[in-house]
Amino acid sequence: MAGVAPAARLAGIPSSFPRDFTPFAFAPPAAKDHRAGSIRRMTQENTLLFARSGLKSLPNLWDAAALILVLGLLVLMSYGSRGMTAPLNAPKTAALSLDYWQLPYYGLRTTLRMFAAIILSLIFTFTYATIAAKSRRAEMVLIPLLDVLQSVPILGFLSFTVTFFLGLFPGSTLGAEGAAIFAIFTSQAWNMAFSFHQSLRSVPRDLEEVAASFQLTPWQKFWQLETPFAMPGLIWNMMMSMSGGWFFVVASEAISVGDVNVRLPGVGSYLALAIDNRRIDCVLAAVVAVALIILAYDQLLFRPIVAFADKFRVELTASQTQAESWVRDLFLRTRWLRLLMRYPAGLMQRVSMLALRLPTVNRGGEENPKIALTIDLVWFAIIGALLFMSLTLVIQFVGTGVDLAEVKTVAILTFYTFLRVMALIALASLIWVPIGVWIGLRPHIAEKAQPLAQFLAAFPANVLFPIAVIGILRFHLNPDIWLSVLIVFGTQWYIAFNVIAGASAFPNDLREASENFGIKGWTWWKSVILPAIFPYYITGAITASGGSWNASIVAEYVKWGDDQVTAHGVGAYIAKATADGDFPKIVLGVAAMSIVVILVNRLFWRQLSAFAERRLRLL
Repeated sequence: MAGVAPAARLAGIPSSFPRDFTPFAFAPPAAKDHRAGSIRRMTQENTLLFARSGLKSLPNLWDAAALILVLGLLVLMSYGSRGMTAPLNAPKTAALSLDYWQLPYYGLRTTLRMFAAIILSLIFTFTYATIAAKSRRAEMVLIPLLDVLQSVPILGFLSFTVTFFLGLFPGSTLGAEGAAIFAIFTSQAWNMAFSFHQSLRSVPRDLEEVAASFQLTPWQKFWQLETPFAMPGLIWNMMMSMSGGWFFVVASEAISVGDVNVRLPGVGSYLALAIDNRRIDCVLAAVVAVALIILAYDQLLFRPIVAFADKFRVELTASQTQAESWVRDLFLRTRWLRLLMRYPAGLMQRVSMLALRLPTVNRGGEENPKIALTIDLVWFAIIGALLFMSLTLVIQFVGTGVDLAEVKTVAILTFYTFLRVMALIALASLIWVPIGVWIGLRPHIAEKAQPLAQFLAAFPANVLFPIAVIGILRFHLNPDIWLSVLIVFGTQWYIAFNVIAGASAFPNDLREASENFGIKGWTWWKSVILPAIFPYYITGAITASGGSWNASIVAEYVKWGDDQVTAHGVGAYIAKATADGDFPKIVLGVAAMSIVVILVNRLFWRQLSAFAERRLRLL
């Protein structure tokens, strides 16, 4: 197997397999019994390693430091989770304090919700995006559905789910926690799913051929090729999703839908209370708390993951700079922890190489035409019946509270928001594409800019509400123009993070080739880097569209104490309807927003995405 190692590394297959390991697709019959005792041998090897190491097997200072770090995190998780099951008298407002010393506990509660949501988002991404990428018929439904889901505003989800979760756990804070976590999940999952789907559809053809030559089963190919290839983009989008979750943390923790008013302990509810009481000092304290939290999980989680994922970049020459992480270095210097992790790591490796032959759907043209046509007709009939039933229910429900004149008004307001969103996406693209390329091609700068970018992406737009309201009222400014600045905070970061991810994943060998041929200036941008990052940019732009529509709910209807400023748009319409508990108007506004987002995605962004998949994928 010595000659297989270089190709295996190119395909994302780890080169550190055990010496006696044989790929399952090539294993002779005699190897089956050999593999059956592999786990037992691993345990014996670990025991012998401890016995033979002598003093080297004793824990060192790095083991102690890592143990303290892990135990500290576990204690924090235990302390923060205690309040999640406390009694709750819904729909009463939880007693909150603006005392600065409460912010560490509030920050801990918010962080636990964020990570619970990101774990759920990862599970959703690996299942939903994979099914959409592997099945043509499933993709015809799942991707448009994902467009709808990302276009539905956070307040739209909260309006209809908060009562469900409160009823699911009556008298317990767990119901409100479930509603808050689900709301944060809806601000994270769609972007990650789009990124993973795009990566699965753009795996280089030569790597596909390597996997085929190794006779990898779909299960092996997914874990040894497709997932490693998608790692760089997925990790950057995870960071972006975490930051995007902060943007809506106020709406998720300070839930107010009609008569239901629940405020969970957290930084978001603290910020909402500070705005209601016009406490600018508390607003600034919340911003400082958010910055410290982002710095903490950037150092403890995302930077080690980015350093780990650097090995999965698709390139033929080694990168000149490597991502660094003091947490990763700390664990690499330990003795006991590395030995303890050897068994689960080996077990995961063997699970990923199981010769499971999962049922697959052929995306090519080898399927029997008659059978394919019959299945398509049945599939479309089922989808059509479900759509007809859903449309009937929506029309009946909306018709109970609105008339035709209201529908026309919402259509005009939606057009205003559409113009606002598209203009800001164009502006954000002009600014962040060159900046993102410059950062992504310089890993040492990207490493330093990473926590700053996460903080700016997580910067709560609510902090700008006092400035926006006071400035507009004092200088008699036009809210339709100046409130649009708040939408930028929900748009630019999706594009920036994806462009940085694309530039970071740009193969070093192609970069060196362009330098050797002397390709510079506009020719380099047009022929080298823009085609390379274009698939990533499209993913960011599609998500930016949904993120901007979500941001319009916050940006078009702002308050500072008793003062409020409203812009003309469907975002303000939905926000006001949610505050009034007018569910027919909420459904009408959400439906209008979703229809426009789907049309823009299918007629414009998806066409560009298909072009990128056909013409701009790495060969």
